[in-house]
Amino acid sequence: MAINKVINSTTLSLEVQSGTDAAGAPVFRKKNFSGIKLTAAPENVLDVAQAIKGILNNPTRDLFLNETSKLSNN
Repeated sequence: MAINKVINSTTLSLEVQSGTDAAGAPVFRKKNFSGIKLTAAPENVLDVAQAIKGILNNPTRDLFLNETSKLSNN
């Protein structure tokens, strides 16, 4: 049984500090950027993410590249 995986969409997510909790620890939420080309090289996506981080007022934490795929049984 062969399974086929086809990437349908890619989204860049940046964790941006949105405040602090009651204990003073930073709280983060994700800013998502959809429409990333399926053929975009990871290095190029990282370059764009770094540029976005450079213009944000709040500190950032992790970067994610989320891929949504369709699986089919061939």
